[in-house]
Amino acid sequence: MQKIIDMRSRPAFLHDFFGANPDSAGYQTAKWLNQRVGSKEPEHFRRSYTLEGYLAEIAQAGVDKAVIVGRETPGLTIDNDTIADLVASSGQFVGIGSVDILSRGEDNAIAELVRAVKQLGFKAINIEPGFAEPPVQADDPALFPVYEACIGLDVPVCLMSGPTTPNFAYAHPNAVARLARRYPLLKIICFHGYYPFVNEVIGAAFRYANIYLVPDMYIFQPGSALYVEAANAFLGEQLLFGSSYPFRDMKQTVDDFAALGFKDAVLDKVFYQNAGQLLKIAV
Repeated sequence: MQKIIDMRSRPAFLHDFFGANPDSAGYQTAKWLNQRVGSKEPEHFRRSYTLEGYLAEIAQAGVDKAVIVGRETPGLTIDNDTIADLVASSGQFVGIGSVDILSRGEDNAIAELVRAVKQLGFKAINIEPGFAEPPVQADDPALFPVYEACIGLDVPVCLMSGPTTPNFAYAHPNAVARLARRYPLLKIICFHGYYPFVNEVIGAAFRYANIYLVPDMYIFQPGSALYVEAANAFLGEQLLFGSSYPFRDMKQTVDDFAALGFKDAVLDKVFYQNAGQLLKIAV
């Protein structure tokens, strides 16, 4: 059977933003986003209202490891301790922490980053420059201490951007290319694959091998066939699978992803080998 590491997954019960409360605006947003990215059952995420339900979704999809991503932005925080508690509940979970250096300040942010990696056991650190207040580019000098700490701890940094970024000026991958050039030892994971700037981010990843792309739910959108074409050519070791659950049905996403046209050897890399090496986890 195909081994699978899902690089971007969260249970619905974790936050209203993921559809935890049927009476909330977050629920309607989760349903709307599922419709936009092609989920056959736009309210499927209700099945993960419990830990048992979430684990059942993972089992049905054939996922070996689910990477659960924390968030820390002025508009939405799912703190590192919450992620750590969830990760501790199952050996199938892998944690990624998050820090917002702009709101915390440098000393506090770096202390939390070190705690997240050394004490909580997280495998990477997520930051969201375009969602900051005020927003900044990914290569803003204010973020350099985070990148340097990640290099020192030998963990990747994850950048989250895409069509939901409030200002598209901060969703373009030019800054990622500059960042990769400045820090060649920094492993940079790009959640949402910097869609819709597919050509541009593929060009950046062609030039800089320390850029890794996780297009997740956007790989099924118009213009995204280039991710697959690039993976079958030169990007095979820099592309990773993510379901973006609960914003797309997990089992449907695994099946749809496998049918996109990846070469067999490339599919193995994208589904689990690349993530396993990058996060230093075994399947």
